[in-house]
Amino acid sequence: MKRKAVKGQNIFQLVLVIGIIILLNFISTFIFTRIDLTGDKRFTISESSKHIVGNLKDVVYIKVYLEGDFPPGFQKLRNSTREMLDELRNYAKGNLEYEFINPSASADEKERNAFYRQLAEKGLTPTNLEEQTKEGTSQKIIFPGALVSFSTQEIPVQLLKDQIGVSSAQMMNNSIQNLEYEIISAIKKATNPLKPTIAFTTGHGELEEKKVHDITSVLSTSYAVERVELFHTLGALNKYKAIIIAKPDSAFDDKSKFILDQYVMNGGRVFMLIDQMQVTMDSLGSKGETMAMGRPLNLDDILFRYGVRLNYDLILDLQSAPIPVVTGYIGNQPRTELRPWFYFPLLAPSGLHPLVNNLNNVRAQFVSTMDTVGAPTVKKTILLNTSKYAKVAPAPVRVNLGIMQMKPNPQQFNQQYMPVAVLLEGTFESIFKNRPVPDTIRNSPDIGFKDVSAKPTRMVIVSDGDVISNDFQKGRPLACGFDKYTGTFFGNRSFIENVIDYLADDSGLMNVRNKEYKIRLLDPQVMEKDGKTIRLMNCLLPPLLVILFGIAKFYNRRKKYAA
Repeated sequence: MKRKAVKGQNIFQLVLVIGIIILLNFISTFIFTRIDLTGDKRFTISESSKHIVGNLKDVVYIKVYLEGDFPPGFQKLRNSTREMLDELRNYAKGNLEYEFINPSASADEKERNAFYRQLAEKGLTPTNLEEQTKEGTSQKIIFPGALVSFSTQEIPVQLLKDQIGVSSAQMMNNSIQNLEYEIISAIKKATNPLKPTIAFTTGHGELEEKKVHDITSVLSTSYAVERVELFHTLGALNKYKAIIIAKPDSAFDDKSKFILDQYVMNGGRVFMLIDQMQVTMDSLGSKGETMAMGRPLNLDDILFRYGVRLNYDLILDLQSAPIPVVTGYIGNQPRTELRPWFYFPLLAPSGLHPLVNNLNNVRAQFVSTMDTVGAPTVKKTILLNTSKYAKVAPAPVRVNLGIMQMKPNPQQFNQQYMPVAVLLEGTFESIFKNRPVPDTIRNSPDIGFKDVSAKPTRMVIVSDGDVISNDFQKGRPLACGFDKYTGTFFGNRSFIENVIDYLADDSGLMNVRNKEYKIRLLDPQVMEKDGKTIRLMNCLLPPLLVILFGIAKFYNRRKKYAA
């Protein structure tokens, strides 16, 4: 009788559990929720991302070119991309679809190459993958990227984040960390019909349009990009969310500074890329030598009031980009080699701020040092710095190509991590506070004079104007940050995009880049020593524990219900 009661109770419990499971599944069709049990919360989508995909008005279609036979690292990136898209699709209310495509699927070489060219023209950067075969080593072209399509818009997304001096495992991990930001940012660009307006300033010898052609094209996918004369027009900047002052070469008079200052006081965001020294590669001339002098821009006082001082000097860095130099002649033909040009430092990200987190090195030319000063209501965050093997030459500086013929003395390059780009955030004080300004300017309705910024605002200062410019090859503009001598893509374009997004976009999307996934790699030395034992334990221990648990449970029940 006792056994029948226990049996009936067990059946009731089983039916009850099944009923609860069915009820929970029924409720889950109406209420969506997910629980992320991972330690680094890698499956937790940010609120800004949920808002963007949750308010899509039509279907966004994403083509991911990460299908094929890949090494484990790329397989992990592919799987993580699929998981991220699945997560986003759960919040998109049916308005997000994707497919994975193998760009090398065609057996016809001409078709494959034509498809490769098509992807490259759409903005995806190929990667050469080296494979070990029985015959030796072979090269395989892959496109670790995606195309996000909405209506007539198509935005390229580079999923693999190249970084100089970083291991392949860490590079893959950094790429996975950035997946949410890269995908959501592209979706936002493709679906945003009302673009904020930004502008490049003119009137003080700033870079001409062709020198910023590439970055203008890139920014145009997210912003309405214009050019505005910052000269004598009061209120000229009022409509712009952010402005870019790119490498001016002539002095700012007080009226231009007043217009700029009051733009900041009214909450405007400014991105300034300033050359403090007058020197270019063209100025080296046929002699390969020139004297670099300070450039009088008349901006020192306004920058000092905002919290930064640009110094009149030049940085030489052992971590630098190479340029071709003639090392001899073969007959009448010059022989050239690529050698590091210490005046072209490769600037490294400083810290983990979203603007530079996981950013590749930024290529620069003739850079000056900077110091943060005063301005207690302004927070200063260093974004880029030199390597730990650098030195400073104060103005005037004799710049000579001949230094590439000599072996550098590392002991002379002993100044470390000097800042060259800074983010300023907070409440700024006007340089014209308690300073005489003509009443016709101060009291103009186009300005509305303020001596302290009406609300907290932001600006980024870089002590090199060439960070934003593009080179040319056969008359065609190259990508910003592309080194035509080495074929390397540096982080200039990504840095500029990040800065403008941080200055002009208040959606909070940039904070998604703060996500950090812990990289959990096996110790190669331990695996080499005890790898077989560890693998054997991983295979045998789990089933052995299940068997032991089953045996213990069996004997426990037998003892409990024995007659």
